[in-house]
Amino acid sequence: MTLSAPGSVPYVIDVTPGGEYGLQVPPILTMTVTRDMTSERTQAYGRVVKTLEDIGPAKLQPAEQERIREAADILIFAAEPSEAVAALADVEALADHLSSSGRWTAERADALVRDVEACGPVAPVG
Repeated sequence: MTLSAPGSVPYVIDVTPGGEYGLQVPPILTMTVTRDMTSERTQAYGRVVKTLEDIGPAKLQPAEQERIREAADILIFAAEPSEAVAALADVEALADHLSSSGRWTAERADALVRDVEACGPVAPVG
């Protein structure tokens, strides 16, 4: 049986077959979730994942796919813009390379950068 008051950690009352009663406090798992997490950020992350699923295998090397995925992960979990600067710069450099080499159109590369950027804690201005 689990007992808890609103806003408190639940306690589990363990009734063993021998009639002994014990109070167990479950381990507390914590995860930092920024208050700036929005549906727009999660939708942008979904667009990045969809791009990797749809276009990635045909147009990106595995290491390039990993760079994009890692950048999106860093941005989606970043609480402050400063945490995401290097990851976003890497995606921008990769997008420039993909576009200049003719592997991707400039429009597709720009859309990828915008989607990765939108995963971050602050929406782009302009």
